[in-house]
Order: sequence, then C-alpha cells, then structure tokens
Amino acid sequence: MSAQHWSSRTAFYLVTVGAAVGLGSIWRFPYLAGSSGGSAFVFVFLLACLMIAVPLLVAEFLLGRWSRRSPPQAAGEIAARFGGSRGWNVIGWTGALACFLVFTYYPLIAGWVLAYAVKFATGRFVGSTPEQMAQGFAAFLRDPWELAGWHLAFLLLVSAISALGLQRGIEATNRVRAPTLLVLLLALVGYALATGDVERGLTFAFAPDFSKIDANVVLAAVGQAFYATGVGMAIMMAYGAYVGHDVSLLRSAVIITLSIIVVSVLASVMIFPLVFAYGMSPAEGPQLVFEVLPRAFARMPAGQFVGTAFYVLLVFAALTPSIGALEPAVAWLQQRHRFLRPAAVALVAAVSWVLGFISTLSFNVWADWHPLDGVPLLAGRNPWAIIDFVASNLMMPLGALATSLFVGWRIAARVPAAELDPMTPAARRVVLWLLRWVCPAAIVVVLGAALLAAL
Repeated sequence: MSAQHWSSRTAFYLVTVGAAVGLGSIWRFPYLAGSSGGSAFVFVFLLACLMIAVPLLVAEFLLGRWSRRSPPQAAGEIAARFGGSRGWNVIGWTGALACFLVFTYYPLIAGWVLAYAVKFATGRFVGSTPEQMAQGFAAFLRDPWELAGWHLAFLLLVSAISALGLQRGIEATNRVRAPTLLVLLLALVGYALATGDVERGLTFAFAPDFSKIDANVVLAAVGQAFYATGVGMAIMMAYGAYVGHDVSLLRSAVIITLSIIVVSVLASVMIFPLVFAYGMSPAEGPQLVFEVLPRAFARMPAGQFVGTAFYVLLVFAALTPSIGALEPAVAWLQQRHRFLRPAAVALVAAVSWVLGFISTLSFNVWADWHPLDGVPLLAGRNPWAIIDFVASNLMMPLGALATSLFVGWRIAARVPAAELDPMTPAARRVVLWLLRWVCPAAIVVVLGAALLAAL
C-alpha cells in the first residue's frame, strides 16, 4: 500500500497538470497544426481531448487510487480482489515500459532546449544569418558528446527534484513551474501579437474551415490528444495512487485537459504570427523550434531576450513531464523491491541515460542505420525512430485500450461509489459509456491507421 500522499487537492492539480502540459503542447501541437490544416486540426483536437482523453484519465486515476499500488501492480491487484487474474497487470506494465522508453529520449530533446536557452542567453546567435542558424543546428546534432552532455545536465536536474520526494521535490517544483510558465507564455504571446502578422497567424490557426478535415487530420488530432495528455504512459496511474478520496477524479481530468487546450492554443498564438511575419512556413515540422524560430529571433528587435525567454519557457515545459515520466518506474522499485526513493531515482535515471545514448547516436552516427529493415513495420527507421514508434504508436495505444476495456467492461459494476465520488450518477454513466464504446473505437482506428501507414 502507498503511504505517500499529496499535501492538498491544489497540489495534486498542479502536479498532474505539470505532468501533462509539456513540449507536446508548446512544441508539438503548433507544428502539427501547421502541417495538418490549422483550425481544422484544432477543432478535432478539442473533441478528441474531451471525449477520449478525459475518460481515459479518469480510468487511470481510478486504478491508481483504488489499488494504492505502482502501475505494474495496480490493475492486477484490483482484479484479484474479485477473483480475477493478475494478468491484468499487463496494463500497468505496458504503460510503464512505454513511459520508460519515452524517458530515454524525452530528456534528450529537453537537453537541446536547455542548450538553446543557454546559447541565446549568452549571445551565441546575435547577428547570425538564417544559413548560419541552420548550419549551427546541423553541427549541434552531429556532435553526439555535446548532445549527451546536455541530456545528462537536464536529467540531473530532473533527478535531483524527484529524489526530494512528493512534497519537497515534485510539489514544490510545480508550484514554481506553473506560474513561471504561464507568465513567460503570456509575455511571449503579447510580444507576438504586438510585432507579428496577427491577422494571418490567427486566421490560419482558428478560422473555421471544415473542408480541410479529412482522415489524416483526424488521425493527427486524435494522436496529439493521446500524446499531450500522456494516457497510456501510466504516469497518472502512479500519481493517482497518492491522492485522497476528497479529490474528484473527473474534475482533475477536466482541469488537465482544459489546461492542455489553453496552453496549446496560446502556443499557437505565440508562434504563428511570428512565423508569418518573417515569411516562414508554419508547416516546418519539428524543425520549427530549432531552425525556423531561431532565424526569426535573430532578425527581430530584442531577439536575444525573446529567444532566451522562449527556450526557458520550453525548459520549464519539459521539466515536470520528465519528473512524471520517472514516477512509474520509481514507484515500482520502491514498492516491489523496497528501494529508498533517491536510490530508485538514481537507478532509473542512470539506465535511461545509458539507453538514451542509442537515440543520441541516431541523430548523427546512426542516422542512416536501419537495423530492422527485415521487419516491415520498422523498416527504414533508425534506432531512435524504432524506439519512438514502438512506445508512442504501439505500446501507449495498447495500454490505453486495455485500460478502457478493463475499467469500462471488467470492473465497471464493482467500482465503489467512494472511488468515483463526488461524480454525479449521470457523469459516471457518461464516463463509463465513453470508456466502453468511444475510447476503444478511437484507439483501434488510430492504432490501425498507424500500422497501415507504417507498412
């Protein structure tokens, strides 16, 4: 049983929002919207968040709080209480392993952001031409030891915070991170609205054009809803084990989802007017943050300050999701093997950094190495692309599917009222209906589409 707990409902809300609102909202959402139809993508994303992400978040919180176990033990513990199989632990194991695989490279990308924050703050990019910016990023990626060093620096920061525990480490960091991220984001939004091409940027992002909605836009938007909320990664299951019964799981899920939506929209308002003002494409993909925007910062008034603020914002955005991604494995080591928390954090972080070197080399030395070309699903992918595909496109959807089936069908009639209070009876019925029918159907469609596209 978990003896740890959050100090208050507010603390739980801040921690779970912090775990969800990260680079997926501030970096990934704008470039996906830019390449997937702008406002059409935003509309479908909103629906997917409310109809799919919210019930899945409730289900993950429920499994954690009801079982009081780490994710790899949670579902099996509940099933065993009713004579069921502990084989349902596959839910937590799938999510925890997917989360760990993501954690081997997410701090690596966060390390890039940290590097760019330092480079902008120290004036490395002052007066640089667009060509120099592009060449600089390419040179950065070619140096595996520099990438590994920034990866390690960010990972040490995350580990130091997590090792302090729930209240002194994770809660305290989120109390600082939440207002800081919001202030930085609003300041940059204000700058973009004052200096950018507001009409083109906001029209592109939010003007309704339903003719652009097609199968690809729907799949991209639903996939982003999964990615942004972290469903299927067991993070919310782990955090749910520390929450009391005075907290509404549905309210928590709605707060998380609305926070993601608000931050994603604000990030789009921040980025698109600047992109259009400097004659750049909003559909640049991942390069938007590390190649396109730095060129704009180098050319705009007060660009060094604005660029520094932007990358500091991204550092804060990446920090608490990374702390959350540590938690499933750390909680399991604490409960199953009686590790002290600092030792568990150190072990998970060390193993993830070593394995993360596989991803580091995939951006340079191994960029053109495709070790599994004999497997149709993984052909043409370098090692990092294989890890990302397996974790994000296979394991996370499968974990989310198993969660919806287990909660929606296997244990729905057995959940004590206290575990769902203060949810109204009508709200319970809606959540369970979505878990039984809408979530599985959406997950199967997204999973099937990803598999077909990969073949």
